[in-house]
Amino acid sequence: MSGHSKWATIKRKKAKTDDARGKIFTKIAKEIMVAVKQGGADPEGNFRLKLCIQKAKASNMPADNINRCIQKAAGSGDSQAIDEFFYEGYGPAGIAVLCAIMTDNRNRTASEIRYIFSRNYGNLGETGCVSYLFERKGQLSIVMEPDKGRDEEELFLIALDSGAEDVSCEEDEGEVITAPEDLEGVRAALLEAGFEVASAEITMLPGNRITIDDPETAQKLFKLLEALEDNDDVQAVHANYEIDPEIINTLE
Repeated sequence: MSGHSKWATIKRKKAKTDDARGKIFTKIAKEIMVAVKQGGADPEGNFRLKLCIQKAKASNMPADNINRCIQKAAGSGDSQAIDEFFYEGYGPAGIAVLCAIMTDNRNRTASEIRYIFSRNYGNLGETGCVSYLFERKGQLSIVMEPDKGRDEEELFLIALDSGAEDVSCEEDEGEVITAPEDLEGVRAALLEAGFEVASAEITMLPGNRITIDDPETAQKLFKLLEALEDNDDVQAVHANYEIDPEIINTLE
């Protein structure tokens, strides 16, 4: 676990208490519709849709909303296509930033993302400028409950035996990394063992991270990342940073 993951935990807690929830629901709805278009409306035969539904439930998205999204996507073959791609760029201290995009208007999105980078200490780059630094992986966030027998040692044993590539723990949270195709198997094994899986997703992880030990630089970086995440067409933002643990408390 790293300062990067610690900040991600802080942001998840904040998202549960402010109006970010509405934006989360909107983005999940878009992911569900794209998943249905690509692989059908049955989550048992559409792994991407299954992950979307799990994500929606973890975010407390009402079941009726989930079902409406699936039904709408399944019955709207003539709807406007949604394009998926990445925008790439740099933030403060040369941090590589990779934005996963879903949009029905590339021109609008390009203008908005370029503006966000330019106004928040960053620069939008060319295709391929940073994507080579990232690798597609499965990532699970685990709630640690040592008083119930779900401790770090048990997490390591279950996760690695079920095919995980890496396991790390910090305070009350564990992180498990898998190959994309092994994500569901590892998740199922952890649930069977009694662990609480806070989230499970396919993401882009950097091979190496740049450590930030200056609070001002960290604040500038988070301003950029949060502005990007706030954009309706940005589904996820990935960056190759790690925050020095000594300055974490100054950022909460």
